[in-house]
Amino acid sequence: MKTNLNPVRVLVVGCGNMGASHATAYHNMDGLQICGIVSTGKSKEVLNAKLGGGYALYSNYDQALKKTKPDAVCISTYPNTHEEFAVKAFEHNCHVFIEKPVADTVSGAERVVAAAKKSNKKLVVGYILRHHPSWEKFIELSRQLGKPLVMRMNLNQQSHGIMWDVHRNLMKSLSPIVDCGVHYIDVMCQMTRSKPLQVTAIGARLTEDIPAGNYNYGQLQIRFEDGSVGWYEAGWGPMISETAFFVKDVIGPKGCVSIVAKDAGASGKSDSVEAHTKTESLRFHHADIDDKNNFTKKDEWINLQDEPDHQELCNREQLYFLKAIKENLDLTDHMDDAVNSLRIAFACDESVRTGKVVLL
Repeated sequence: MKTNLNPVRVLVVGCGNMGASHATAYHNMDGLQICGIVSTGKSKEVLNAKLGGGYALYSNYDQALKKTKPDAVCISTYPNTHEEFAVKAFEHNCHVFIEKPVADTVSGAERVVAAAKKSNKKLVVGYILRHHPSWEKFIELSRQLGKPLVMRMNLNQQSHGIMWDVHRNLMKSLSPIVDCGVHYIDVMCQMTRSKPLQVTAIGARLTEDIPAGNYNYGQLQIRFEDGSVGWYEAGWGPMISETAFFVKDVIGPKGCVSIVAKDAGASGKSDSVEAHTKTESLRFHHADIDDKNNFTKKDEWINLQDEPDHQELCNREQLYFLKAIKENLDLTDHMDDAVNSLRIAFACDESVRTGKVVLL
């Protein structure tokens, strides 16, 4: 039973995978309280029933804002609505938690950040990996490998059923390397702490089920000022291979560190939202050799005890959102990082469409 007094009242907008998880966090956590749920379809009724019923339901976002007068808005809709919904929330003096990406254009993301600053309200972006202790350790260990770094990452999804519906809807406004890529571009920037200089990318349209001119497979490459390089690959659809779909690997002069997710990387897990954040274990390899070129140190296997599931990660994101509001945290760097990773992702998208190197 909740015990909080004067909770932050949150209007939940969007009831898909992420919206439902964030709503579950608000439903169970002290300090936060749902004041309304918004969706255009039946998902709001499904979510309301899952949470025990009793919440006010709305099909129209503007009407919900006026009637509920929330303290905060959680936006987990498709990216092409993010800018409009976030700016309106700030105009109603609300704090905003928004799923990545901030908007479906860089200029749109900049307008959202400007609106947050103008209203003096908090904007927290759903970079879920920033709240995962294993990913934090992965980044920490990568900084012990020396420079330059070689960063190899992918998340290909053999999506089918409902997930293919979700991905097709996402691709009406964004490609996989933009929608998913912002997470891993953000990780690369944290690992190198260096300025990205240029990007190149390739893509392919493997289905007629998506809008003409878009693509459902892409791979990007980033070159950093310190000499580090990284690639990220993302593909969505029933035709995508499950061979090596889960690669998280960083190499430096002193060795390498890899996420080894034996279960999450197994067959049938590529389009599982629950599996996407799993790490299970980290393998830390040391490059030290003796005069006969034999390794002098054994690989270290790091199995962190704190391995939160997807719901717990969403809970932690919302705890951070609450902390930002209650303690008036300075989120300037957080917002700048979100816009920067999106800018890089869209530069990669430009490279796919033009076939050219894009300078940053």
